[in-house]
Amino acid sequence: MTDCIFCRIATGEIPAQIVARNDHALAFRDLNPQAPTHLLVIPAIHFDSAATATGAAGQRVLGEVMALGVEVAGSLGLDDAGYRFVMNTGRDGGQSVGHLHLHLLGGRQMHWPPG
Repeated sequence: MTDCIFCRIATGEIPAQIVARNDHALAFRDLNPQAPTHLLVIPAIHFDSAATATGAAGQRVLGEVMALGVEVAGSLGLDDAGYRFVMNTGRDGGQSVGHLHLHLLGGRQMHWPPG
């Protein structure tokens, strides 16, 4: 999808501070961090949101995104203190980019409710 900023990051057309990448997903630093560690983990292929990640392909991509998030959290030393995953879906859910993405937040105490 040529007008999707995250697709353009995934293809390397737009630079990003990429922390990890595999054949299915990539993790990069958020430009507007909400915690000392704030990464976005996205699938390499376009899905509008979690709501469109259905069927076998959707389940696979959701699993791949989550698995890379767990791997990156561990490599950044967040396992002991903990971290938070957030996946916003739709306007009311707070999704601002129309490409499925997982926020990985860590490095500080998270509060509940999140907001």
